[in-house]
Amino acid sequence: MKLADGRIYRNVTTPEKSKVAETLAEFRGQHRYNLMDENLRALAAVVPQINQWDDHETHNNWWPGQILDDPNYTEKRVDVLSARAHQALFEYLPIAERPNGTGRVYRKISYGPLLDVFVLDMRTYRDANGPDNATADDQGILGKAQAEWLKRELAASKATWKIVAADMPLSLVVSDAHGIEAVSQGDNGKPLGRELQIADVLSTIKKRRVRNVVWLTADVHYTAAHYYDPAKAAFQDFDPFWEFVSGPLNAGGFGPNTLDGTFGPQVKFQQVPPHANTSPLEGYQFFGEVAIDGGAGALTVRLRDLDGKTLYTVTLDPKR
Repeated sequence: MKLADGRIYRNVTTPEKSKVAETLAEFRGQHRYNLMDENLRALAAVVPQINQWDDHETHNNWWPGQILDDPNYTEKRVDVLSARAHQALFEYLPIAERPNGTGRVYRKISYGPLLDVFVLDMRTYRDANGPDNATADDQGILGKAQAEWLKRELAASKATWKIVAADMPLSLVVSDAHGIEAVSQGDNGKPLGRELQIADVLSTIKKRRVRNVVWLTADVHYTAAHYYDPAKAAFQDFDPFWEFVSGPLNAGGFGPNTLDGTFGPQVKFQQVPPHANTSPLEGYQFFGEVAIDGGAGALTVRLRDLDGKTLYTVTLDPKR
């Protein structure tokens, strides 16, 4: 691939990486391919990981029950592909906890009195991509069981901070040829479609007086800090909260996405690449850092670039 400045970007290719992954062996090969990278191996050697999954572990923007219309695939059933991808994920990534022996990806991980992390799965249980304008909640993006689990576990948490690790942002409009891929559809009005489930979660957090909930997410290929303000929202039955977006570590850069005003998000910061599909060689790769003060309990978020430079920082004091 030729970059704008004339440099040539080349990838090493393995047999499993030379085609779309369909068999279990090919999905395993995707993980082995990643581990060929010296930098990734160095990161894994020193940085503990909390792994979740989204679309690209299986197929771009997939949903349960989908039948692919893609000539590159001989296996068109996404449920078959995702089952194989799920097995490879657990074989190659350190996900030690399998609640109730189910092998599910969503789970809570506790780090003592200061922190509980709620790891979501916004892929496995979602409804089909489409206009996202239903007036009654069905599966939503979490599925009914996971949504109830999240509300129950957040309310039961005794930790000072509750971090929700979400696959996708709540109010950035992400779409594809089938319709809406994320939560919000961009109409800025009352909750519809998948927004109904998120509205229920947010209102339950307020009703049960759950304090200090912060959402971390990725999916979109840039970095941003969003403050959700009910005073500026179409749906107002929730407490203010922050959402921090950061990624990717090594993929093409895009953005920015449009914000939907249903939950009143305000852009406090964002940095985006200068053009679509910006190569990692051009920079514009991002990551976030979260630190909790062991004494005062304050939580500080720093959004950083490829070189570790702090682009934006905010410190949040815990509410009691």
